[in-house]
Amino acid sequence: MEVKTSKERIFEEAAILFREKGYRAASMRDLSDRVGLKPSSFYNHIKSKEEILQKICLENAKKFVDGMKAIKKESDDPLKQLQAVIRLHVDIAIKDRSSVTVFNDEWKHLSEPFLSDFLKMRKRYEKEFSKIIEAGVKKKIFRKLNPSIALFTILTSLRWIHYWYKPKRKIDVKTLENDVINLLVHGISKV
Repeated sequence: MEVKTSKERIFEEAAILFREKGYRAASMRDLSDRVGLKPSSFYNHIKSKEEILQKICLENAKKFVDGMKAIKKESDDPLKQLQAVIRLHVDIAIKDRSSVTVFNDEWKHLSEPFLSDFLKMRKRYEKEFSKIIEAGVKKKIFRKLNPSIALFTILTSLRWIHYWYKPKRKIDVKTLENDVINLLVHGISKV
């Protein structure tokens, strides 16, 4: 059994609290009460609510960017890359639903320079994703379509998973991944 530090517990509970109440409505007192720390000792671990939001958003952005890099290194086949990117989204969404909810919904509350850093990472990720679609169209693996429309349709289609997925649904993660891949890839693929 993994023993978590106070700081790890704070970040974990903060993600849940931000998911439940929203970043703006969640208070540091709410969070200190959840983790069972007095405000004086709570601030020994965390400087501010903003620090927590920065960590959640930038760490998740890094997971996606690093995942994309690994996918691009592993294969140059656009179809395999697209399938791998969809699996990446499902995997990240299921492993930490609260954190991904905050990442998707609360990033707009980041202050500078963190907001700019976050947006740069997101744009870089979207650009690499778009290149997969463009390569697939060029190689005639994917239908001739506007890469931006395909990109944002796929991303929008993946953003519901962290809301919907619950372990009690008793759906195997691989089945979920395969079903989502089949639905999304068949809309774009010629095969």
